[in-house]
Amino acid sequence: MSTSNPTPEEPAKSVEEKTETVVEELPPLSDREFKIYNRLAEKMDYFHDHFRRSWNLLWTACTTNKRPQGMSLKQFILEGIQFADHLTAHHGIEETYVFPVLAKKMPEFRGGRAELLRQHKQIHAGLDVFAEYLRQCRAGEVDFEMDVLKEKMEGWGEVLWKHLDEEVKTLGAENMRRYWTKEEIMRLPM
Repeated sequence: MSTSNPTPEEPAKSVEEKTETVVEELPPLSDREFKIYNRLAEKMDYFHDHFRRSWNLLWTACTTNKRPQGMSLKQFILEGIQFADHLTAHHGIEETYVFPVLAKKMPEFRGGRAELLRQHKQIHAGLDVFAEYLRQCRAGEVDFEMDVLKEKMEGWGEVLWKHLDEEVKTLGAENMRRYWTKEEIMRLPM
């Protein structure tokens, strides 16, 4: 796996592309070893499942033009704001505490050109606009419209879902074992 940074003319490879270039065959993991190496992926997927459920609740309402049964408009708007706040906090924790540790050995987490960090920026370019709209609706500054919310979700949904999957895959056992010993994995934050 190349650790060189892409040149401005050469786009950075996605996490998937970088992972695919590794050809080194490693011996099979025992079930116990797999569990140790896969620990971070499992924990990350737990958080990501929450974001997937929240996105689906909001997106389904937007595409059907109908809030979930029994959910008031105020509750629905708050659900969207909480989704944005929780995702923002999650990314802040990753970028402050988790990614710098992983970057010591994993090129996927190094520098501003790392794909997962770039995805964070792309997500927040849309997420921040989405959250601001919902805050304005909650404050009564603008009237809530489902079609407007849908427009505010469309631009960053694809990168969000790609990111949720790629980050878990990057933290998966087969990738982590290439960089870390079992003992190191058990000491990693998260």
